[in-house]
Amino acid sequence: MIRNYLKIAFRNLVRNKVYSFINIVGLAMGITAFLFILEYISLEKSVNHFHKNLSSTYRLLNEDIHGVTWTEIEPGWALKAKENFPEIKDFCRFESGVSKGVVKRANTNGEPFRESNIGFAEGNFFEFFTFPLVIGDAKALNKPNTVFLSAATAKKYFGNDNPMGQVLTLNNQFGQSTHTIEGVFADMSDNSDIRYDMVFSLETMKNPGYLKGNDWALLTNLDSQYINTYFQLNNGVDPKTFENKLSALRKKLGKENDGIRFRLQPLGNVHLASSLNDNYQTTGNLKYVYMLGGIAFLILLIAWFNYINLSTANSLKRANEVGVRKVIGATQMNLIAQFLGESILVNLLGLGLSMFFIYSFQPLFNELIGKELSVKTIQFSSVSIVGLGLLLIGSILSGALTALVLSNFNPIETLKGKLGKQSKGIFLRKALVVSQFSISIMLILGTVLIYRQLHFMQNKNLGMNTNQLLVIKGPEVGQDSTYKVRKTAFIDGLSQQSFVKDYCASGSVPSGWYNFTTSGFTQPKSKPDDELKTYSFALIGDRFLKTYEIDLKAGRNFTAAECNVEWNKNSKILLNEQAIQSLGFASAEEAVNKRIQWDERPLEIIGVVKNYHHQGVQKAIDPIIFYPQNSSVYFTVRLTPDKMQDKIASLEKIYKANFPGNPYEYFFVNENFNKQYLTEQQYSRIFTTSSIWAIVIACLGLFGLATFTTENRTKEVGIRKVLGAGVLGITALLSKDFLKLVLISIAIASPVAYYLMTQWLENFEYKVDISWWIFAASGLGAIVVALLTVGYQAIRAALVNPVKSLKTE
Repeated sequence: MIRNYLKIAFRNLVRNKVYSFINIVGLAMGITAFLFILEYISLEKSVNHFHKNLSSTYRLLNEDIHGVTWTEIEPGWALKAKENFPEIKDFCRFESGVSKGVVKRANTNGEPFRESNIGFAEGNFFEFFTFPLVIGDAKALNKPNTVFLSAATAKKYFGNDNPMGQVLTLNNQFGQSTHTIEGVFADMSDNSDIRYDMVFSLETMKNPGYLKGNDWALLTNLDSQYINTYFQLNNGVDPKTFENKLSALRKKLGKENDGIRFRLQPLGNVHLASSLNDNYQTTGNLKYVYMLGGIAFLILLIAWFNYINLSTANSLKRANEVGVRKVIGATQMNLIAQFLGESILVNLLGLGLSMFFIYSFQPLFNELIGKELSVKTIQFSSVSIVGLGLLLIGSILSGALTALVLSNFNPIETLKGKLGKQSKGIFLRKALVVSQFSISIMLILGTVLIYRQLHFMQNKNLGMNTNQLLVIKGPEVGQDSTYKVRKTAFIDGLSQQSFVKDYCASGSVPSGWYNFTTSGFTQPKSKPDDELKTYSFALIGDRFLKTYEIDLKAGRNFTAAECNVEWNKNSKILLNEQAIQSLGFASAEEAVNKRIQWDERPLEIIGVVKNYHHQGVQKAIDPIIFYPQNSSVYFTVRLTPDKMQDKIASLEKIYKANFPGNPYEYFFVNENFNKQYLTEQQYSRIFTTSSIWAIVIACLGLFGLATFTTENRTKEVGIRKVLGAGVLGITALLSKDFLKLVLISIAIASPVAYYLMTQWLENFEYKVDISWWIFAASGLGAIVVALLTVGYQAIRAALVNPVKSLKTE
């Protein structure tokens, strides 16, 4: 019997080539899109979940009075907590900004590299976290001046040579130091938020000689926030109760009235928050993951709707077959088994074709999202079980519905030929077409909005001029007694270049982070708790505002002499308008020449800087305090247009002549700003691809349905042509019913899309308006695509010789 069912199924597929092609290709496209997005979601949901102590590991966070959290903790709190609370089984600290610098092989002429993915970590790092070692003993990190390299980094520095026991030189803000390689670890991949190329021993920082007077970096201090802290809790410890104990300890031992509480975040939630309302620090975005999951399911739904639509429409051709089978004794269950088997066969063929699509398009998809994925990424997890379960259940249900419709025909009516005159199933088919195009139009609307928001962010006036601004990273090697002279010579070299319009040195640059954030600022009229407000701190020179073309709202700029004053002896500052508002001044003019307090230290406001975007426009402008300092972390140069590579090469010669042993690295400010919109760019590409994919699948179904409709109305078309109807009239007649369905789809999709688009825009501080033309253009696009799809079949039917049409049975 099964063999007979398979024969009939294959014969039907071959006999109805067009419908079979549309069904199989449509399902394959839907399954392909679904699996691609499931790969991405599986990766996002699996990040950090490979650690063996996952369930008992928590990240320590700071939280201010407004509920804003951040990850940098004062290093001494881990020690204090371990001393006071038996709930802590172990802790691990590591940092990812303090140690950045230039690394090279010691005692060789090897090339120096500026490394950014490096950090000092607790000696138990490779035991606390599950990062497998290729060679070496994890406990060796407990020794000072040791370092572990990733496999790729070891190859970069040593090729195929054994790196064990070799020595690297690190030049950073603490000066020059040497570190012996004691191990190599497997490269940290996309499934980890912690990604190091080099892990230096935190024991090194316990040596006062290494810190060279930088007491803020002492591992016992409770003032400077620069380190990540993770706790491993004993079994049975309630994290909520324990974080209250930690906050009480902070209030008891910390600075008076700092207003910061401790929070504990499970390691499993570090990448994606546990819920949409979780305001804790995350690396990924749960909203986007949910959104992608919804898109994947909707595309698959369109494919299933295609199958149901075409199968039920085509069922009239098999009505006589069903009638005969029922008359000679076939039960409804026999027929359901047969047609369900055919449905499963079509789905299996679609799945097989989708595997070919995935194999063919995987590299393009990986390039689209900037990650290395494959079907293997879909590991055994709750996400994959749900996703694949939906795929299986949906396939069975779509087949079952089709089988039920086909097996439910009345044998007497079918054999009398009455079934073709009934309107049975028409409403279902129309509803499915409306659903398909509603989904497609919503995706098109989403794509247009994301593109407009991205374009708006990339072109918004930032409050400064970023054109032709080149930032050269300052030197790390050679910070000796001759450095000041060499720095002066470098700056003189910049000023003598005809293509250099302006230049400055600073500790922070727009499109990057600030030097640090801090609180404790008040003025005489401050309200209670105002000292708890957080301010961003930027170290700048006297040429910074001029070079970036940032205007003053009131007051004056720093002088060159003020920028030469030692850190603790300076009393002059600039504030931006946002900081003035946060401090409670009525206007910029009122704030100028006023004194404020930074804890116990008096500072004078000499000028107010107009608000500008120091970071991407997704965020609100921060209150910024500008502090005069001749920092050389960055050199910014404004160049004249054209021949950029020649100018960059000329600057490289000046740089290397004055800072030998330092790699020459640079970036353009406007390009660095655009990097902050990578997430939006990524999702714009995914939405665009998904929209095209969805509309193609929907049009495949519409094409098939139009084919079926024109076939059923062949005689009607022939009679109308004999009676004088033209091609245009017949085309309009056959197309208008489908056009009505698309118009209904637009009416349904528009309000739903508007709500979803409004919710998405809430993620941005500065955003575009949702204009009416977006809906008009998207709706018109859907109409044009639908008319082209249906119009082809309609025109083809209208051009057929009426004599041939009237002979058709």
